[in-house]
Amino acid sequence: MGEAAKVKTVCGYCGTGCGLVVEVDNNKIVKIRGDKEAPVNKGQTCVKGSFAYEYVHDKSRLTSPLIRKAGQLVETTWEEAYAFIAEKLEAIKSQFGPEAITMFATARSTNEVNYVTQKFMRTVIGSNNIDGCNRT
Repeated sequence: MGEAAKVKTVCGYCGTGCGLVVEVDNNKIVKIRGDKEAPVNKGQTCVKGSFAYEYVHDKSRLTSPLIRKAGQLVETTWEEAYAFIAEKLEAIKSQFGPEAITMFATARSTNEVNYVTQKFMRTVIGSNNIDGCNRT
């Protein structure tokens, strides 16, 4: 193992915006620590920010969308997956009305992503049924 490159970044697990120093060796994350110069966290991190990076290189991580066909999950294209989602949402909306659809937002997303989520639900779906983990 050679000298790991140190890359400063912002944690993506919640909306706090903690500064991190990610150590990368041979294009693989080997360690994460808090950035002592970051005004938000001053070098401190939660357990997720420090240790939940191994999923990035996990061999069981999904790399393409899956759709269930004939009882089996099969890889598909993003275009087919989006068309499938749109078709199913339209069918639910047509049969049961827009209030039958809800969406769960997450604190791990940026404010912009959560804004688009609520905008989609209110304007495209026609529902105010939005919840999220960031209200606890």
